[in-house]
Amino acid sequence: MKWNVGTKIGVGFGIVLTIFVIVGAVSYRSVVRQTETAGAVTHSYAVENALTELLAALQDAETGQRGYLITGADSYLEPYTNALPEIEQHRRELSSLLADNPEQLAHLDALGPLITQKLTELQQTIDIRRSKDFASAQAVVLTGAGKNTMDSIRGVLQEMRAAQERTLRVRTAARELDARDTTSAILLGTLLAVIIAAIAGVIITRDIAVPLRSLTGVAERITVGDLTVGTKVKPRGDEIGLLALAFERMGHSLRTLADGAERIAAGDLRVTVQPQSPNDQLGNSFARMTDNLRRQIGGMVEAAAVLGSASSQIVASSTQLASGASESAAAVTETTATVEEVRQTAHLASQKARVVADTAQKSAQIAQSGRKSAADVVSGMERIRTQMEAIAESMVRLSEQGQTIGQIIATVEDLASQSTLLAVNAAIEAAKAGEQGKGFGVVAQEVKSLAEQSRQATDRVRTILGDIQKATTAAAMATEQGGKAVEAGARHTETAGESIGTLAASVNEAAQAATQIAASSQQQLVGMDQVAVAMENIKVTGAQNMASARQLENAARNINELGQRLKQLADAYRI
Repeated sequence: MKWNVGTKIGVGFGIVLTIFVIVGAVSYRSVVRQTETAGAVTHSYAVENALTELLAALQDAETGQRGYLITGADSYLEPYTNALPEIEQHRRELSSLLADNPEQLAHLDALGPLITQKLTELQQTIDIRRSKDFASAQAVVLTGAGKNTMDSIRGVLQEMRAAQERTLRVRTAARELDARDTTSAILLGTLLAVIIAAIAGVIITRDIAVPLRSLTGVAERITVGDLTVGTKVKPRGDEIGLLALAFERMGHSLRTLADGAERIAAGDLRVTVQPQSPNDQLGNSFARMTDNLRRQIGGMVEAAAVLGSASSQIVASSTQLASGASESAAAVTETTATVEEVRQTAHLASQKARVVADTAQKSAQIAQSGRKSAADVVSGMERIRTQMEAIAESMVRLSEQGQTIGQIIATVEDLASQSTLLAVNAAIEAAKAGEQGKGFGVVAQEVKSLAEQSRQATDRVRTILGDIQKATTAAAMATEQGGKAVEAGARHTETAGESIGTLAASVNEAAQAATQIAASSQQQLVGMDQVAVAMENIKVTGAQNMASARQLENAARNINELGQRLKQLADAYRI
């Protein structure tokens, strides 16, 4: 038979209560008997007192009778007169007190005629003394009849008192025995109740308190996070067993959640948590958290892939931009050298023109040299124009690539914003999870840090791109000015060629032509100086563009590394 805790406690207290009820019943019975015995003892004392009062009343009547006989004065009859109603009252009292005692009633019946005889004898002597004299009354007294009657009355009263004393001793002994029995019953019952209560307390403590203390220790260890503890309570069917089973189920459920959290902390998001019931708040929250993490990490993986692809495109574009800037710098260097050569040639042409103006005899040779120089200048101007067109095209491509980089930067910034939002959501979910979500809080902080680094890198790239666009615009303007200068130089060179041709055709016009050539050469020299200055500026701008391209390439590589790092962090989770 399997008893529950309530039954065990009820049985223990029921036994103790039964013992107390028995002790109470015995005590009540003893008290009732003692009360009855005390009433009987009081009754015995009342009977003895009535016997004593009856004897005293008879003696008072006899005393009054003797005083009257001796003195003849009616005043001495007062004790006699007062004693007569008392004697009758005491006889009735004794009849009432002894109504349930046949032995005493027999004595009382025997005492009645004696009392009547004694009172008759007393009245007779009083009447003789009143009607005759003292001697006549004395003669009646001297017969001894009154004395004998009084002695018989005393004997009967003595027997009745002795019988009553025997009854009193029996009742007193019975009262003392009842008192001892009551005391023994109370002591033994109380001792037995205490012993049984102690045994029940020990049994209840061993059967209830010890397992509860063990379960309390299990609860304390679970409270501090120790889920390896198990209940050491033997299987039982009462409330303690059900409580131990509930603790076992709770520990198993918490260990399952802890194992899932451990796997999630290790990066395995394939964990599936099955709530114990619709009211399992922790299980439902854990399941929702794993689902949200899977979705968010999945989105982060996709974002990392997009960021990696965009950063790869940025690196490629930056490399191409740096290569184009290097080529532009090389072309500008070559153009600068060519312009320097043209400037020197123009200077030489100017000198030759002055020589032609000074000496007309060498005009043919100078014209030939001028024609050759003009041809060289035209060829050089053509090369300069071609290179300037190439530089313009490079600047256009550089501007287009800058726009592409701007779009990529916008994409990266959008990814950073999404990563920040993802980090905030993950931090919120981690805070909801409490101690179990600290790992996700660290991941959320790392994602937020990566998003901040991406935003900072994007800002740096945007700044660098702005500098490149400004430099590209300046280079385009300088290239346009150089092209115009080259076109002006070409026109001047063509004019010089025509002048030199005219000089070769007409030596007579050599002086005038020489003067024109000198003037044209001087203008060409000024133009070449301007072109040289412009090309120097283009060279400086190209160097700045190349440095900016290198910085952009480094920034793109940093973005690429950031994307790869974000991808590695995302790859650490298995979904």
